[in-house]
Amino acid sequence: MKNPCEGNLKVLPNINNLHGVTLSGLNGKAMEVTSNDLPGQAAIRDALPKRDLSCNTIKSLAYLGQSIGIQLIVIYIGMSIPLTAGMLPIWIIYALLSGTTAMGLWVIAHECGHGAFSSNRSLETAIGYVLHSLLLVPYFSWQRSHAIHHRFTNHISNGETHVPLVINGDGDNEQPGGERDLKTARKLGRTPYGVFQLLMHLLIGWPAYLLAGKTGGPKHGISNHFWPTTPFSKKLWPKIWAKKVWLSDWGICLTLIALIMWATNYGLAILTAFYIGPLLVVNAWLVIYTWLHHTDSDVPHFSEADFSHTRGAFLSIDRPYGKIIDFLHHRIGSTHVLHHLAPLIPHYHADKATISIKKAFPKVYLYNPTPIHQALWHIATNCIAVRREENGGRYIWQQPWST
Repeated sequence: MKNPCEGNLKVLPNINNLHGVTLSGLNGKAMEVTSNDLPGQAAIRDALPKRDLSCNTIKSLAYLGQSIGIQLIVIYIGMSIPLTAGMLPIWIIYALLSGTTAMGLWVIAHECGHGAFSSNRSLETAIGYVLHSLLLVPYFSWQRSHAIHHRFTNHISNGETHVPLVINGDGDNEQPGGERDLKTARKLGRTPYGVFQLLMHLLIGWPAYLLAGKTGGPKHGISNHFWPTTPFSKKLWPKIWAKKVWLSDWGICLTLIALIMWATNYGLAILTAFYIGPLLVVNAWLVIYTWLHHTDSDVPHFSEADFSHTRGAFLSIDRPYGKIIDFLHHRIGSTHVLHHLAPLIPHYHADKATISIKKAFPKVYLYNPTPIHQALWHIATNCIAVRREENGGRYIWQQPWST
């Protein structure tokens, strides 16, 4: 039986692919972009609104206060729920709600890491460090790897998140194992494999990345965001950043100590209900954003020879999350292309700037209108491995299923 989330799949013929390319809601648009279509930095700057797009400390603090206030209201609601086994379904709903609202705080810390929160760098760093530490994110370690992600978005070797496995990959400039995963997918079938992919990504994807650099490109090896030296790779952490990794660890350690004291004094059940459950949801949201905004079945990756920062930025994808999620998460998902083109622009200017970019560069701006739950299923079942095109440096997702 056809999965209702798949819709009517179309396949883009390609003589270099075994099964062609499955089209997403982008309808193959990213596949048609050439280097000649990409604007220069001057053209991008000229396309932005002619107004002050810099961050404003008071306004940024107001949005921080908004996210904190919403989170406190949610916690207050949670305090009225009996902590009993019979209320487990309600606590699951609470975790979904609390984790979704807490993601707004994650996004504020993310803005701090980009230098888009305040011109007062000490204040900005302190806020980002505290917020991320409370969410068990090593702030400076993430800041470094996230900058690499921005510099090398959809770069097959140097990319830092959701870099695909390559069919017959060489292991040096390409992550090997694509043919193995395709074989596994075909053996399991579309639905079992899709469910497996979703569980792996949403439940353990983020800690796996922090602990072992999972889904990162081959350039930096097996990196660890808490331990910048052997037995892990040191390539991601130049000397000054290695010191900052240790500084990040202090925030994590203090948070862990506080959590242990919380569990000791009030019990593991209440810690799970108010912190662990919502944190799992925060982590899932983070993976959703990084996965969906840099992956789709007809969005390619590129080798060093054919890559540029602008090309990578315009391979980012904006998607529809609806007014509530956009409000709670400061529109990080609906203005993601702009964020990669100009990460210093704070979220409260991003909407108007996105409209300008979309109008100025309609041929290269990517927006996929597919509902988020359908997009997740589409990517989980179709974005398994890529193959390098003959006579080129473009890597294309391989259609794993018979059509």
